[in-house]
Amino acid sequence: KMAEKQEEPSNAQNGEPDNAEEGEEKKKKKLKREDLPPFEIVTGERLPAMFFKFQFRNVEYSSGRNKTFLCYVIETQGKESVTSRGYLEDEHAAAHAEMAFFNTILPKCESNLRYNVTWYVSSSPCVTCADRITEMLKKNKNLRLTIMVGRLFMWEEPEMQAALKKMKSAGCKLRIMKPQDFEYVWQNFVEQEEGEEAKAFVPWEDIQENFQYYEEKLAEIL
Repeated sequence: KMAEKQEEPSNAQNGEPDNAEEGEEKKKKKLKREDLPPFEIVTGERLPAMFFKFQFRNVEYSSGRNKTFLCYVIETQGKESVTSRGYLEDEHAAAHAEMAFFNTILPKCESNLRYNVTWYVSSSPCVTCADRITEMLKKNKNLRLTIMVGRLFMWEEPEMQAALKKMKSAGCKLRIMKPQDFEYVWQNFVEQEEGEEAKAFVPWEDIQENFQYYEEKLAEIL
């Protein structure tokens, strides 16, 4: 089972797993999450190719693309370096994937470790999430965050531009995904058909122009 859909009951009772097969790991995760608001979060090793092709497409008008897919790589540097990766998608407006990352994947940063986190996100964060990211970075000086985005979300709004500037001043690196970055996500985060040779990434027609378009906009904002 690559992706598990987990529903949070609104009154999550003592975080009991829904079915007995859920291993110890899941139990721990459930317990940690019982104080969160009711929302569904889908985490999995890899996301379905059709989601990737639709959601990550760096089009100018993103109609229907109202979900956020967030693929993450966390390098934790302590005595030994540990790298973990996965993806999140938000299901409801109640909690965005960016928030969910800080609630569930990295709820706290140990002060004696350094965290280099890279996100590959279908679009840049909304104002609320941008502010939350700024807050997290100010609070955790040992956290470095690079956000690679396919598209800019509502970038014409002055409020959004201000929020992105604040993120930058808090040390967040915001980058527009180049064709190579989409290819990296395709190779590392997208399900490949079992038993087949991994399919090569096929760039869409306007991938390079759209990248340049958004890169110019981002440079103007920041």
